[in-house]
Amino acid sequence: MDGAPEVSEEDLPSPSGFTRFHPFIKGVFSQWHATPFDLEGRRFVTAEQWMMFAKARLFDDIARAEAILGAPDPGEQKRHGQQVAGFDQATWDRWKVDIVHRGSLAKFGQNDGALRQLLATGDAMLVEANPRDWIWGVGLSADDPAAQSPAAWKGSNLLGRILTDVKTRLAR
Repeated sequence: MDGAPEVSEEDLPSPSGFTRFHPFIKGVFSQWHATPFDLEGRRFVTAEQWMMFAKARLFDDIARAEAILGAPDPGEQKRHGQQVAGFDQATWDRWKVDIVHRGSLAKFGQNDGALRQLLATGDAMLVEANPRDWIWGVGLSADDPAAQSPAAWKGSNLLGRILTDVKTRLAR
């Protein structure tokens, strides 16, 4: 990937601008949900597969990228992504939001049913309610009342903020 990312964390909506929140952990909003889409001339079965493929390609690990494309399930795709050669955290931190944003635009932009579900969340911010994820999620479970209160979040909710931005863009 050349140049600068098109979308960064600073471009994403802030939870302070919302009064309603839509927690999720599974289903169509999950990176692991089988919602096929095409991006850069390739077919991806899940958004997780796209993210791990793009991560491997970012670090020029072509063999790992091909393994990710051949992996049948998102758990295996993620395991391959955790083994990318030449991984650099600062580089990943610079690009990860843009990569997931591009995949989410493709996923929801190419699947009418998924887009309907995304738009049905209305003016709510999506919240990845994963108690073990403080980066992409809020570090809380969906049934925890604190998942409805950004001040109580333990994580940054990157995936929820990305999906909320994608919803706004695709609703236009």
